[in-house]
Amino acid sequence: MNSERGSAKVMKVLIVVEETPSGFSAFSPDVRGCIASGATREGVERMLREAIEFHLEGLRAIGKAVPAPRSYAKFVEVGA
Repeated sequence: MNSERGSAKVMKVLIVVEETPSGFSAFSPDVRGCIASGATREGVERMLREAIEFHLEGLRAIGKAVPAPRSYAKFVEVGA
């Protein structure tokens, strides 16, 4: 999903944040290879956002199209 923020386009990208024994890790199923880890949830989200922005800038710099996000999140109920 794209929207406008000021004069720049904004794209919503799904990220998955997981708690680890040493903090948090995060990845995006739509931006393969972009991962981050950090001590706090806020820190790992910021680092992954920066990694994704850097990756997308690189794609544009070499003339490649920025892929549209395809993933979504959904909770399902299961017996516990």
